[in-house]
Amino acid sequence: MSRRSPFAAGLALLAALAGARPAAALEAGPGDLPGLERAWHGCVREAFDRQPAHRSKPGRERGALDMCEPQEDAYVAALMAARPIDANRPALAWARTWMAYVVDPLKDWIAALHR
Repeated sequence: MSRRSPFAAGLALLAALAGARPAAALEAGPGDLPGLERAWHGCVREAFDRQPAHRSKPGRERGALDMCEPQEDAYVAALMAARPIDANRPALAWARTWMAYVVDPLKDWIAALHR
């Protein structure tokens, strides 16, 4: 056996692990926020447990988060879609505040002057 053989086998194993996704990644429906959250958290836990023990804890955490990025993306997208429209459009909230505290009182004051 040559010296490269164990290195090549280790590289092949590493490539296979990098391409594999944890079994906890069973997709929940897009409207099922608790299910998506559980799937993401389960994926992260399982992926963290599969990280090599010789790596530092922050390195293992980053590796686990990288492996579960599709679940995280699905969960964040579902959270953003579930937000009320005002949360998606801060300009509407600002305009309502402007109307309530500036325009409406000014309009009422002008109407009172005309009476």
